[in-house]
Amino acid sequence: MIQRALSYDRTPPLSVPLRFFLSAPIFLFAAALLLLWEGPLALLSRWTPATLALTHLLTLGFLSMAMIGALLQILPVVADIQLPYPQATARFVHALLAAGTILLACAFWHSYPLLFRLALLCLVPAFLWLLTACFIGMQRRPKLKSKAAGTVGAIRLAVIALVITVLLGAALASTFAWPHALPMLLLTDLHVLWGLSGWVGLLVIGVAFQVVPMFQITALYPVDITRVLAGTLFLLLILWSVEAMLESQWNTVALSGMILSGFIVFAGITLYLLARRKNPKLDASTLFWSTAMASLFVCAVVWLTQTASGHKAYALTLGVLFIVGFAGSLINGMLYRIVPFLLWYHAQNEAGAGIKQMPNVRQLLPEQAAIRQFRMHLLALLLLIGATLLPEVLARPAALAMCISSGWLYLNLLNAVRMHTAAKRNRISTFVSA
Repeated sequence: MIQRALSYDRTPPLSVPLRFFLSAPIFLFAAALLLLWEGPLALLSRWTPATLALTHLLTLGFLSMAMIGALLQILPVVADIQLPYPQATARFVHALLAAGTILLACAFWHSYPLLFRLALLCLVPAFLWLLTACFIGMQRRPKLKSKAAGTVGAIRLAVIALVITVLLGAALASTFAWPHALPMLLLTDLHVLWGLSGWVGLLVIGVAFQVVPMFQITALYPVDITRVLAGTLFLLLILWSVEAMLESQWNTVALSGMILSGFIVFAGITLYLLARRKNPKLDASTLFWSTAMASLFVCAVVWLTQTASGHKAYALTLGVLFIVGFAGSLINGMLYRIVPFLLWYHAQNEAGAGIKQMPNVRQLLPEQAAIRQFRMHLLALLLLIGATLLPEVLARPAALAMCISSGWLYLNLLNAVRMHTAAKRNRISTFVSA
């Protein structure tokens, strides 16, 4: 039913999203290696050089890399929004984003101004190109399909949130590159808010409106939710920003609770849909989605505990729950659905006479391999949460589990790509010999 709203004939070349999807686990692995090297020092405070480097490897390298790949794939298929020069855009943005993320992580780790300047020279053009391509595509104003309107609206707001996030991040990085006075604490809080709740949160919600019913075989999200949730959250983010600039502590706390409540509503509805999906068999993707939604509920409990205590004792715990537990689990689960589906779809279009030789989605990425990696991901998540409370004891075990999980994810995806490539070669060889 939902597939009638999708335009598969407009799907971009496979290389456009795939380069981002395959790179994302590598940056997750790099973050794990950094945590393994630094140990407890990376989890003592949100302000230490190692923590800042680790955070940006996770957010820029893992989350944004995968999310940009999804964005480049979803816009033309779901909304008929054709980005100009998609292959050139993908190559340019991917190369500069990868280089800029590495430079920025090293800059934070070693506190070296030149590295901040080089990072800005990579990241600013990367996001400028991406955002310009998105806005050019959106300005063509295609007639939105009713089933996709909620997704497209959420994606548009997520892109605006990304603009704000990039501007704030560039301003903060400039203070390290060319030292000058700025309200660092305020800008940092705004950067985190718009990056996680805006860019990550709104894009995840928009994508979920399509991929949960499609890949999890569930009912559609309620129409009222798809119409108002993303817009309401965006308005709350604006109000929070204004109150923070006015230094209204009580109002920002109240608005934080309202923003979190919006995500809890999303999580509750998603869990409800998953519990009533048409295929009752519990697969890896469903486990990842359920873990992500559960992480949001734990976020609410931790936030309430922190608010009641009157200080930010659990800031790192909240960060791990949202970045790794919520967003990281979702991305992991979506990669297991999107990558083999795209490989299969492109293989079907290219196979011709050799179509019977092409492996199906389950053959490209076996379910048991994904479930085993999910168990390691869950172990890494639990150890990371514990490490924010007992860093001396659990930091390195968490890093080791994270290394294994991210490496396993990468190998599973790479094996699917190899099977796709081998099947294409066999088809070509068979066709030539015939």
